[in-house]
Amino acid sequence: MGLLALGTPLPWFESRAYNEHIRNEGIEQLLYIFQAAGKRDNDPLYWGDELEYMVVEFDDRDKNSMLDVCHDKILTELNVEDLPLCGANDVSFHPEYGRYMLEATPASPYMNYVGSYVEVNMQQRRAIAEYKLSEYARQDNKNKVHVGCRSVPLTLTVFPRMGCADFLNIKDPWNHKNAASRSLFLPDEVINRHVRFPNLTASIRTRRGEKVCMNVPMYKDTATPETDDSIYDRDWFLPEDKEAKLASKPGFIYMDSMGFGMGCSCLQITFQAPNINKARYLYDSLVNFAPIMLAFSAAAPTFKGWLADQDVRWNVISGAVDDRTPKERGVEPLLPKYNKNGFGGISKEAQDKVTKIPKSRYSSVDLFLGGSKFFNRTYNDTNVPVNNKVLNRLLENDKAPLDYDLAKHFAHLYIRDPVSTFEELLDQDSRTSSNHFENIQSTNWQTLRFKPPAQGAIPEEKDSPGWRVEFRPFEVQLLDFENAAYAVLMYLIVDSILTFSNDINAYVHMSEVWENMKTAHSRDAILNEKFHWKKLFRGENDVETESCSIDEIFHNTENGIFPQFVTPILCQKGFVAKDWRELKHSSQHKRLYYYLKLISDRASGVLPTTAKFFRNFVLQHPDYKHDSKISKLNNYDLLSMCDRLTHLDDSRGELTSFLGGEIAEYIKNNKPAIDSKV
Repeated sequence: MGLLALGTPLPWFESRAYNEHIRNEGIEQLLYIFQAAGKRDNDPLYWGDELEYMVVEFDDRDKNSMLDVCHDKILTELNVEDLPLCGANDVSFHPEYGRYMLEATPASPYMNYVGSYVEVNMQQRRAIAEYKLSEYARQDNKNKVHVGCRSVPLTLTVFPRMGCADFLNIKDPWNHKNAASRSLFLPDEVINRHVRFPNLTASIRTRRGEKVCMNVPMYKDTATPETDDSIYDRDWFLPEDKEAKLASKPGFIYMDSMGFGMGCSCLQITFQAPNINKARYLYDSLVNFAPIMLAFSAAAPTFKGWLADQDVRWNVISGAVDDRTPKERGVEPLLPKYNKNGFGGISKEAQDKVTKIPKSRYSSVDLFLGGSKFFNRTYNDTNVPVNNKVLNRLLENDKAPLDYDLAKHFAHLYIRDPVSTFEELLDQDSRTSSNHFENIQSTNWQTLRFKPPAQGAIPEEKDSPGWRVEFRPFEVQLLDFENAAYAVLMYLIVDSILTFSNDINAYVHMSEVWENMKTAHSRDAILNEKFHWKKLFRGENDVETESCSIDEIFHNTENGIFPQFVTPILCQKGFVAKDWRELKHSSQHKRLYYYLKLISDRASGVLPTTAKFFRNFVLQHPDYKHDSKISKLNNYDLLSMCDRLTHLDDSRGELTSFLGGEIAEYIKNNKPAIDSKV
């Protein structure tokens, strides 16, 4: 997410009057983009990653680890006073939803796979963040605040005790109540101070007509309570404070705030394709990789101080931004008597005409884009509503008529209302601005995002971004080594798909992708679950699948990721002759071997996922009471271990347990030399 401009956010009941204006103008902006850049071609495979960090404060005296919401000035300083430092290290920092969060990217795109540069760039980002936070610690000690505490950036997918007592490093986080989210558990101090974020939070809640609701299954142990006993009575807000007992379910962890989802962290990777047709083909080819990579990267076994009976974050974020009214969700409202004027300010008469929307705006991909010789419209076999007005405009216009399949993709995104509207941005020149288009586009959060060139880009402008595909499902990993390995894996897969595009047919039925997404949430899915996977990828004109384990998906000779995508591109590049394991004996590409070994060993179950490693740590901790709850001491020790792992400290044998002896020994003794200007 880029730096945010200041402006006047409109509350939902005011902004809804402009919904149709924003949709209409957004589509006109999209058509101008297609008109200007539709014929852009021969762009190189530039790519880059986004890493999200949580700033965690450790109080070593009281044995507590908390989210740091006191030092968010770091973002302003990194983008103003320290901008030359970031530029010299080729890194860039951006705001995210949480006040405790940092997003960091390379300042310029990667041009290929260049040794350990991806990992080095990730290390530069972490080093700069650590440098700034250590400066704050010295200032705090001098000013006698947060004395003896230290804050560090950790790449955690979920903060284990978010929403519990003493999880923030401020004394009275509830002194302003929490009018934006109205959560029982998360004070609004977790939210980024920029006006966009609390307004987005309030708008989603208001449009929905109820607080957001996430119920995640509890991990069952011998003393696990029957219900979430953290729910309590409060009378600050009506009707919201009455919802919890109705919305929560026995045996589930109940969460009621956008922060529980948008406060999670992930690894996202964006790839530029040569042209629009190759971008569409790449997008479609990666659709079924998304749930597989979600399960493979599992790193979220804890929510709100509980062990969960699932391993990933995705459905929590999906629920956290689900602004659909009860009618759109096809359910009865929790407290209808409090909403006599209709949910989200929509009248009862209008509600009766509302179309049911099957999924949240944060979901897995809903439609293939088509345009490939392998595509057949029957592959889009799920119920996906569209905005017919938008569809017709995209199909019939004098600027850049789209084909039906691509038009349907955007017409589906445009069933959503804009939920973040600024007064100053209502009137725009659609020839030069894309803000209205991005208002809808950027608040449809799916496992993949199809990204057109910037407004005003012309085919000859190779320095401006072209047609891109963003791959979004990965859970963030603890170590820069791990995140680099996962990013490089996806680069090799993408390069293989684009290089052998005449042969690779990755289509399956969309209904099977949706089923895979549900399966990916299971505890230890990487070991115990079967997924729909393409039976043959090369030259086949059908969508026949078979039921495969993650191990088979990565290693099967006929259709595995390693033999069908990774090894062919490595052979084509001249890195190996026959098999990726030959990299072990290469002086130039040995680190790539260890990236791929990590991936192979995780896929086969030789090494644990982060989720499994974390859960086992909690279960074996001396302070654990077999009640599925994570105590402050348990959390402190868990995150202290994470800090040690991040810095390759194997003094307690934890790195070896986590990554295996061979990989741990290699990365301890072969740290990439970072040319840091810090």
